[in-house]
Amino acid sequence: MSISFSEFITELTTNLPFLITVLLTLGVILVNGWTDAPNAIATAVSTRAISPRAAIVMAAVFNFLGVLVMTVFNKKVAATISNMVNFDTHPDYAIVALCAALFAIVLWAVAAWWFGIPTSESHALIAGLSGAAIALNNGFSGINGGEWIKVIYGLVLSTVLGFVLGFITVKLVECIVKLFIMKTGRYDRAKANSVFGAAQVCGAAATAFMHGAQDGQKFMGVFMLGMFLAKGQSADNFNIPLWMMVLCSAVMALGTSIGGYRIIKSVGMDMVKLEKYQGFAADTAASACLFLSSIFGIPVSTTHTKTTAIMGVGAAKRITSVNWGVVGEMGLTWVLTFPGCGIIGYITAKIFLTVF
Repeated sequence: MSISFSEFITELTTNLPFLITVLLTLGVILVNGWTDAPNAIATAVSTRAISPRAAIVMAAVFNFLGVLVMTVFNKKVAATISNMVNFDTHPDYAIVALCAALFAIVLWAVAAWWFGIPTSESHALIAGLSGAAIALNNGFSGINGGEWIKVIYGLVLSTVLGFVLGFITVKLVECIVKLFIMKTGRYDRAKANSVFGAAQVCGAAATAFMHGAQDGQKFMGVFMLGMFLAKGQSADNFNIPLWMMVLCSAVMALGTSIGGYRIIKSVGMDMVKLEKYQGFAADTAASACLFLSSIFGIPVSTTHTKTTAIMGVGAAKRITSVNWGVVGEMGLTWVLTFPGCGIIGYITAKIFLTVF
């Protein structure tokens, strides 16, 4: 099941709940662009491998390519998000509850952005939807445990695997460089920085690609769910149209250009001081972790994956290379996201259901 662009425009002009749902969903995607997408390019910008303006353009292009390519071959992440909660038991109020969840997600994300903390929009999305589903169904019957457990898998995967891969990748890069020096007897630092700078741009592009594959699918899954609920239809076995991929990628890129610099500073500059080869290692490790997660349909956080990869890279040099104060602030935000955004989603849904 899908929806054509002409049908989309017709529904926008004739169906008020549909219009409100679309605007809120695009609002969430915009917020994702300024809080989550900058993580993909943070290290490349912080090491000056690429300018901020060029990095944002690159992120926009590769976010779209990630959405397009991964959705064509594997839409498991979108399906997981769509099937994670159940709004169908109360069809008359389902769209109200979904709009409440989206509103709660925007509130949470804007607050985190204001303080410059790279919160996970993925987990805010999951928590907000879950809180609203619980409010709608007056209990946990609105939660699909089989799909929700994948979130826990993703949390462990993004934290542990991101750190381990970051640690291993930077050690491997250092070993390759040492072997090259031993074999040739020379080392040109300026040339090495140039090579790793170019490699880091490629690594940032790969991370942006995988961000689109992961987060783009999550939000398009909600987009499709919202549109079909607004039309009074089930969103089972949906196909994501090309026009939606373009629209979501463009809105995400706009968000990155508006507010991404605070997150770039927090992730790329404040947490660990990186050299170009270390930035390349962090980007490579994060991309690999995101790729594995996408293949198995596990919704992971790009923020968690990238930041833990950076921690692993910093810890490989020495444990004190990591600014654990900044890490602690991030960790606290991550821990609070599920209960915090979930409670906001629940309260907002109850208010919306009462008022509307």
